Amino acid sequence: MKTYSYKKSKALFQKAAEIIPCGIYGHFSPAPLIPVSDYPFYVSKAQDAHFWDVDGNEFIDYMCAYGPIILGYNNPVVESAAEMQREKVNCATAPGEVMVQLAQELVDTVTIADWAFFAKNGNDATTFALMVARAKTGRKKIIRLKGGYHGVQPWTQSPDHPGITFEDAENMLIGEWNNYEVLEDFVKKNPDQIAGIIATPYHHPTFEDNVLPAEGYWKKVEQLCHKEGIVLIVDDVRTGFRIDVRGSNEYFGFKPDLVAFCKAIGNGYPISALVGTNEMKEAASKVFYTGSYWFSAVPMAAALATIQELKENEVPAMLAEKGRELTSGLQKIAEDHGFHLKVTGHPAMPYLRLTDDPSLMLHQEWCGECTKRGAYFTSHHNWFISAALTEEDIQKTFEIADDAFKAVKNNRK
Repeated sequence: MKTYSYKKSKALFQKAAEIIPCGIYGHFSPAPLIPVSDYPFYVSKAQDAHFWDVDGNEFIDYMCAYGPIILGYNNPVVESAAEMQREKVNCATAPGEVMVQLAQELVDTVTIADWAFFAKNGNDATTFALMVARAKTGRKKIIRLKGGYHGVQPWTQSPDHPGITFEDAENMLIGEWNNYEVLEDFVKKNPDQIAGIIATPYHHPTFEDNVLPAEGYWKKVEQLCHKEGIVLIVDDVRTGFRIDVRGSNEYFGFKPDLVAFCKAIGNGYPISALVGTNEMKEAASKVFYTGSYWFSAVPMAAALATIQELKENEVPAMLAEKGRELTSGLQKIAEDHGFHLKVTGHPAMPYLRLTDDPSLMLHQEWCGECTKRGAYFTSHHNWFISAALTEEDIQKTFEIADDAFKAVKNNRK
């Protein structure tokens, strides 16, 4: 099978490194893409479940822009809604009518939602959630869990990272996923001081197997929060609308006070939301929090169309089915070549790892071999399944994976 080369991507990156810090920064940085020579750096166009890089190479996309694309690139229903709104108004001196329509859609869809607040990025919503929790309780401390990703604001990072001070993290307590006893101990040692607990609905760190909640874990956390007057916050930014349109908490059987959404809510349009119960509404109203583009109407129209499409087509169930077919097929191909491919997390956003080499170098090599044959696989992060992924795409992916395993075996002779 022919493999790709990335001459234009490399030239662009060299130019970018002269005028942009890191060339490409943040989660799009090439740093975790190992071997880096197997990956493209710049995209030229995208459609459905595919994108093309600046060298003209076509990829079946299993990262979906790291989560925002759930219905496929350029979904006609979403694009039509966005274009109709753009013809009327986008960024103006007052919000558009669509803001109220979208809030009503979220209240009607997300089980715990009695209200909705809109911003741009996931970290806008998670940070607002902490502010609401502190306004509601009059307390300072927040519990978050080790390895949980809630954005890039100073409170989300370790104080030993560049640009972060110990004061930024002094009111943060760091728990462990699925360890209820640690949470209970924090509460006992900090009476009437903990404003909120924030966590993802299941554990999906990078470079590690993903972990679902243990039986009864979330119910015990919910009961602890109610008993101690602590605000329970779910960060549904990555998982939201992929597992359950009613909120991922419904899938796992518990009721938080606040839920933060972003990524899939707008199928690529920049918008995030925090939703909450009526008990949180007065506190949310007291917090001053805003942004220059938070009231833009086009992303709201796109989000309204996206949520309606997700519900009408029962997309979460579709994603889970496609994810199971993809991962079970890849496991069978790995087994045929004498490897063991472990799959963790939810099938709509699975994390895969070849367990034959704990250093991850073998897994990195296989993902790179797949990518330069046209199936874009990352080795450090969970993948994302798109509703636009076709049976033909999946079968093509199996052919690529098979050839990539042959290459890996040949590389090691």
